[in-house]
This record gives sequence, C-alpha cells and structure tokens, in this order.
Amino acid sequence: MSFAIDQQKLSSSAHDFIDEPFLNSLLERRAEPSQVREVIAKSMAKQALSLEETAVLLSAESAELVEEIFAAARQLKRDVYGNRIVLFAPLYVGSDCTNDCLYCAFRRSNREQIRRTLTPEDLRTQVEAMLDRGHKRTILVFGEHPRYSPEFIADCVRQVYAVQSGKGNIRRVNVNAAPQDHQGYATIKAAQIGTYQIFQETYHHETYGQVHSPQSRKGNYLWRLDGLARAMEAGCDDVGIGALFGLYDWRFEVLGLVAHALHLQKHYHVGPHTISFPRLRPASGVELTSSYLVGDEPFKRLVAILRLAVPYTGLICTARETAEIRREVMAFGVSQIDAGSRIELGGYTEAGDTQVMEREQFQLGDIRPLDQVMNELLGDGYIPSFCTACYRLGRTGEHFMEFAIPGFIQNMCTPNALSTLLEYLVDYASPETRAAGEKLIERELDKMPESPLKSELVERLRRIRETDARDLYF
Repeated sequence: MSFAIDQQKLSSSAHDFIDEPFLNSLLERRAEPSQVREVIAKSMAKQALSLEETAVLLSAESAELVEEIFAAARQLKRDVYGNRIVLFAPLYVGSDCTNDCLYCAFRRSNREQIRRTLTPEDLRTQVEAMLDRGHKRTILVFGEHPRYSPEFIADCVRQVYAVQSGKGNIRRVNVNAAPQDHQGYATIKAAQIGTYQIFQETYHHETYGQVHSPQSRKGNYLWRLDGLARAMEAGCDDVGIGALFGLYDWRFEVLGLVAHALHLQKHYHVGPHTISFPRLRPASGVELTSSYLVGDEPFKRLVAILRLAVPYTGLICTARETAEIRREVMAFGVSQIDAGSRIELGGYTEAGDTQVMEREQFQLGDIRPLDQVMNELLGDGYIPSFCTACYRLGRTGEHFMEFAIPGFIQNMCTPNALSTLLEYLVDYASPETRAAGEKLIERELDKMPESPLKSELVERLRRIRETDARDLYF
C-alpha cells in the first residue's frame, strides 16, 4: 500500500497533470521540416513552447534539422543570458533516508553506505572550506528522513549564512530536500532560502512505481508532483524541477518537464527558476540496469530542446557530467553549473583528491578544483558569475520574470557578474586565472557603452581591487 496523504495538505491546483496517453500520442507524430522550422522561429522570439511544439522538436531526426535546433539554442542562449555562467557548489548535510530508491546510494536498504549527518561544527567547517576556495552560492542537500525536519533544514540554512571566513560568506543558500506541507515550506522560507528544488526523477507512472518503494512517502507520485505547487503557495517563489534521465524514454521526460513548467506557469504565473537534467551515474551499492540510458548525442539534443522550450528558465548541468560534455552544453543551453564540488558528507575537508563512493550519493564526472574550472570558463570567453543580487533585492518569482522577459536583466546581470568575478580574482584566484580574468573584464568594459551605470561599475571594480569593499551589487 502506498503512503497515505491528507488531501487537504495538497495544493489548490493539485492534480496529476501528466497525461501519459496524450504525451505518447505527441511522441508518435512525425513533423514536417517546415513545422520544425516554424517552432524554432517561435523559440527565437523568446516565447515558451507548448507541449505540442516541444514534441515537434523532439521528432526531428535528420542531421540538418538537429543542427538547426542546436544553432537556434546557441543564439537564444546568447540573447537571453549573454556569456555569463552562474556557479555554485552543493553541500550534503545528511545521508539518512527512509526511501528505498533503486538508483540511489542513500536508499535505506543499502548496507554499503556510511550514514552521517553533519553536526553544527561539521557544517561550519565545510562552509569555511568552501569559502576559502571562493564559493558564494550553495545548495544544501538532505536525505528524506524525519530528523531532517523543516526546523532542522531552516536551522542549517541560518548556520550557513552566519559563517564568515576572510572576506567571504555564502550569499545564497538553495535547498534540495523532501517535499513538505505548506507549514514546512513556510518554516524553511523564513530562513531566507533561495530556490527550493525537487526532482520528480521520472514522470512515467509505471517506472516511478518500479524504482520507488510504495512503503515510503516518495512512493506517492502525486505528493511529489504537487510538492513545488505547495512550495509556491507557502511563499517559495523560486523553485527548481528536474528529472533523472536514464530511467525512462528521454523524450517523454522532456515533455514531463515542460508539462511541469507549464502547470506552474498556469497556476502561479511563473515557471520554475531552474530545470535540472542529470543522467544516471554509478553509485555505491547500486546495480540498476536500464534500457533507457541516454547517450551523449541525445543528451545534447535534450539540452538544446529544453533551452528552446523554456527560454527564461535557468538550465543546470551538474558535475555528474564530464568536463567535456559540460563544456559543450554550456554553448547552447546551460546557464548554471556547480564547480569544485564534493558530495561526500564532509567531503570539502576530508575526502582528499579521490571520490569516496561509500560516502556519496552517486559518482561525479567532474571533480576539478574551482580555480581550474574558472580558468577554462575564462579561456572560453564566459563570465563566471557568483551573483545573488536578484534574490536579495526581491527580483524573484513573478518580479524576476518582469525584468527577464523584456531582456532588461542583462543590464544588471553583466555588471554584477563582473564585480563578483573580480572578487574571486582578487581574493582566491591563481595568478594565471587572475590574469585571464582581468583581461576578460577589460574586454567586457570596452563593449559597454559609456553611461552612468558603466561609470559606477568602474568605480566599484576599483574599490574591490584597492580596498576591502565587497558584495557591491546593482
């Protein structure tokens, strides 16, 4: 028997909006090249796509049409996000879990996993280590367990914000944790979190039931599907969705993500702040086999299609992927990555240079240090950004969309990205990275027209170089 839920604790919009027969019928259609190009043209006008239009892009198989999709995604990425890449790092707080998900090393039946929950002192030590490397943004990750209550999560968030090391502090704390009821979300929101992230894992009902134990809260499909609607009703207006690619047909999961984004937009007037699309990775004690594993080429296609389908939603490519794949998808879709990540409990101070599988949820594909990732981004012409201005100035949820949709956001994001980049260069970077970063800042300033905004930015950059002034944002 599945976990029972009180229907009164669901959101006002609660229903199972994943219509499988309809989605499958869309995937059976074959679109003409002219239809594909019409949908691409709509995307280039920065209009979100419908499920039917997204399915048209998914049906494109010819090399010529696929390349047109990539080209459009590259252009749309530049138009909406410029050349910025936002950086963050995860911090795992606890690996206790009552769920028994077949693909996860944290599942309750996995005897190989070393269970641990960070103490307040452990948490402070990990945050200090992150700050000393230059991090400014983090996402706290928790297993689903009664000990990780809303009050516990909120207290961890406050502890992270309170840590100061040198000139650094964490300026935005996001959360990846179990779905809550309305009061639980309100409790966590009061700690000033940024984005609340929940992955549906798979939108395919039968597969969902196969990989999630019905004897757990996560076994209830609707409770999880409705989780972020409840979060929005409780005041968390920045939310993140995601699917674990490799559990079922990647095309179906793309439609599931778009359906989820459209549902939130319809009922709460703003879609998800971010979408994640991790692929299955090896994990300690996991022997899951799947006939739906996603190769590199389909993976790149799904990223490009998501970029076209949801133009104003941030796309996150995590360090599950290799450095080579991440470098490719940043060009045509991805706007956020984690870097210098360690996902072992205590990994920022205790893990050394190799991964410890028995202490992490899954294996990472990219464990390069933050400075090495920064250097590569700069060499590729990106502005690595640690900006948190929009959240701290209230430009979130619907307010963020008011700024973002007309394209005005770039006028604030580029200056903020440059100032946070310079903080990193002055306080943490290797000499090689600092030299590359200073050259990029100079090029970016040369591209900016003369204006009061530019003059103020130049003055702020001077202050960062010559004084202890930090955290200057527009």
